[in-house]
Amino acid sequence: MRTILTTVFLLACSNVFMTFAWYAHLKNLSHRPWYVAALASWGIALFEYLLQVPANRIGHQVLNVGQLKILQEAITLVVFVPFSILFLREPIRSDYVWAGLCILGAVFFIFRARLTGG
Repeated sequence: MRTILTTVFLLACSNVFMTFAWYAHLKNLSHRPWYVAALASWGIALFEYLLQVPANRIGHQVLNVGQLKILQEAITLVVFVPFSILFLREPIRSDYVWAGLCILGAVFFIFRARLTGG
């Protein structure tokens, strides 16, 4: 269980960097040429990868690649929704709830054997 918690923590931290790398330029660098935003995003993404690569290596000790991917997608949504609302000032949308439910369904199905003991 400690391995999974370490993986989740590292993936969550990685995802914060990823979200800023992918979307913060829309607010902070929208007046600059796209290549400036790309370079800034690459700089931020370095920190994402410094956390994401070890997270996946640690997680792969006890999880398969599909489980790691679905876990990452669930974490992405947990990080992205508050980011888009609080940082980008996007309106809250019911689609976030529906997307979240779909991701929870994916989490259930990919971890079903682990959850049900079968």
